[in-house]
Amino acid sequence: MKMRPDMLDKDSPPGLEVIQLTTEADISGSHVYMEAQIFTPDSKRLLLHRSAHAHGSDKDDPEHKYLLCNIEDNCRLDPLTEELGATAPSVTPDGKEVYYFVNQTEPGSGRLTLKRVSINGTGRQTVMVIDSPLADSGFCPSRIYPLSTISADGKRLALSCFFGDGRTENAPWGLMVFDLEKATVGVVIYGPSWCNMHPQYCRAADPEASHDLLIQENHGNICDAQGNMSGLTGGAGADIHLICDDGSKFRDLPWGRDGNEFCQGHQCWRGRSTWAITSTGTREPLEQQLIEGRAAAPAGHLGKRTPGAVRNDLSRSFATPQFCHFATDAEARHFITDACPAPGGQVPRTLYRADFGAPGREPFQNWTYLLCPGSSCTSATHVHPFLSPDGTLAFFNSDESGILQAYMLRGL
Repeated sequence: MKMRPDMLDKDSPPGLEVIQLTTEADISGSHVYMEAQIFTPDSKRLLLHRSAHAHGSDKDDPEHKYLLCNIEDNCRLDPLTEELGATAPSVTPDGKEVYYFVNQTEPGSGRLTLKRVSINGTGRQTVMVIDSPLADSGFCPSRIYPLSTISADGKRLALSCFFGDGRTENAPWGLMVFDLEKATVGVVIYGPSWCNMHPQYCRAADPEASHDLLIQENHGNICDAQGNMSGLTGGAGADIHLICDDGSKFRDLPWGRDGNEFCQGHQCWRGRSTWAITSTGTREPLEQQLIEGRAAAPAGHLGKRTPGAVRNDLSRSFATPQFCHFATDAEARHFITDACPAPGGQVPRTLYRADFGAPGREPFQNWTYLLCPGSSCTSATHVHPFLSPDGTLAFFNSDESGILQAYMLRGL
């Protein structure tokens, strides 16, 4: 770790500290995408990765590995994985173990291995191996999404992937759900528009809600037979849904697809609640807003116009909002987001912290500027800010040094 007071400016809050977590001069370091479940619940340890970029890693990169960061021990970094192709980690809700995958797949073939290891790197086990077509669908998973998501009771794990055989045009993408107690897997939804699903289990304690998954559908995307994407969405854009992890109870969230508002592509749960939050762009006015919502019965992918859905503009008190990536703490008391400087702007991005008001009614309160991370904000170097579960620490990426590295903010 390295203290970085030089990254603060005259507008940063008193007492704020910047700590650079990864420091290798010739190897990048990065946080795992900010919606991932990579923290222990006590906010003392988290996963990040070496030789990676802001959206994942190369499965064939021998330098890539996941690292455990022990915040209490001067942010010491210890390797947690050594396998080529390690991807999509999830820390169990009790913080004692980590599930991850080893990806040795290609479209239509290969091997996908699910592993489990204790948080201190001992007791590594293979939970199951997929090296033949899935029994319930006949599909072979490949192009593994770099994020998995684990249920609040720690019994189920969801992972999205490509199901094409490498030859068939308009092949499906889909979502697998693993029963971790039985070591079985099933496909709960699939189709050509599920290429960037961002699956996220609801963290609510309610037994029914804890089976809900937040998923993104990319209408009008363009992929070749190998799953290479040349277009992420068509003109109407993406929309966001909920689905139960047995494939039932498909629902719509009230965002985008009305001709003016569109989903930017990032969304997350409001802490452990059943509210979800997304970032939207609007053509008139030219803004990037933060909108929370609750799902309603499916109505034909109408987005913002979904009958019976509830939404609340969280960023309405901020003059000319231009927000993109964001995250909450576990109890939805605090929020962190990056912001563009002007409509359509890319750099420099700035970081803001805010406090939640009443769900469904109030906007964010107590907006606080933190700093400018100095990132070039290419796709590989997105800032991607997030908070520790207790909301006392913040994290972001930046290539301000000339290479992507992972950072922490202390003293919020």
